[in-house]
Amino acid sequence: MSKASQSASVTASVLTEALPYIRQFHGSTFVVKYGGNAMVDEKLQNTFARDIVLMKLVGLNPVVVHGGGPQIGALLDQLQIPTRFVDGMRVTDTQTMDVVEMVLGGLVNQTIVSLINTQGGQAVGVTGKDGDLIRARKLTLQRNSAELNAPEIIDIGHVGEVEKVNTQVLEALINANFIPVIAPIGVGPDGESYNINADIVAGKIAEALGAEKLILLTNTPGILDANKQTLTSLNSSEVAELIEQGVINEGMLPKTNCALQAVANGVASAQIIDGTVLHSLLLEIFTDAGIGTQITNG
Repeated sequence: MSKASQSASVTASVLTEALPYIRQFHGSTFVVKYGGNAMVDEKLQNTFARDIVLMKLVGLNPVVVHGGGPQIGALLDQLQIPTRFVDGMRVTDTQTMDVVEMVLGGLVNQTIVSLINTQGGQAVGVTGKDGDLIRARKLTLQRNSAELNAPEIIDIGHVGEVEKVNTQVLEALINANFIPVIAPIGVGPDGESYNINADIVAGKIAEALGAEKLILLTNTPGILDANKQTLTSLNSSEVAELIEQGVINEGMLPKTNCALQAVANGVASAQIIDGTVLHSLLLEIFTDAGIGTQITNG
C-alpha cells in the first residue's frame, strides 16, 4: 500500500471512530473553558478555533468561556498599575477593573471571535453584563488567624462570584446557530462590574444550560496520580479521596472542585484536558481513548 493510501486509510478510520460520538452528542451543549498556553500560541489558537467550528458543523453546540490573566497583567504593567494577589486572586480596584473589562470584554473576546469566524464559524462575543447574563455578588475572603477571635475579612475589590445565570441570551444565540464566546465579567445589583474566575463561570454556565460536558483546557495532561500518571476516568467519590490524600492539590484543586460542582448539579461529565495538545478537543470528544481526565458524579 502506498503512503497516500495508508494516510487515507488512517483518515477513514478516524472518521469512522468519530461517527458514534457525533450521533450520540448531536444537539448537545458543550461548555469549553479556553485559557492557558492555548490562548497565546498562534498554532494552538487556530487549531482551537477550527475544532470549535467543526463541533458546530457536526451538530454540537459549543459555548466558549475564556480567561485572560496574562493579557490583563501585561496591560497593567504597560500602564504602570501595580498588581497585588491575595490567595491567588487579583485584587481588583476600580482602575484595575477598567483594565479587566478592556482586556476581557474587548481585546481577548474579540480576538477569539475573529479566530472562529475566520475558520468559517459564526461567533458572537458577550460579557456577563450583556443581557444581564451573569448576575454577580461581591466575593470576600476570610482568613483565620490565631491572634484573632474571629476570621479576618479581606476585601479584594471588584472580584465576584456567580449568583445567577440568565440563559435566555445564550439560548437565543445557540438556537440562531451562533457560537457564544463569553468574557467572565458579571454585573452586580447596582450595575457594578465584577471580575470572576473563568473556570467558575464556565461551570455555572454549564449547570444553567444543562450541558452534556464541561471541558476545562489546562496546561497539564489532566489529574495525575501519586506516580504522575494521568487518571483517565474518575467519579466524584474517587476525586474526594484523592483530595483528602493530598494527591490533588494546589493549582489543580480549584479546577477539580469546579468540575465536581458541575457534575453534582446536572452536567453529565466534566473533562480536564491538556490544551497544549493539537486538536485536544476533538481527541477528547470523538475518539475512544480520549485525552485528559473525565469526572462523573457518583
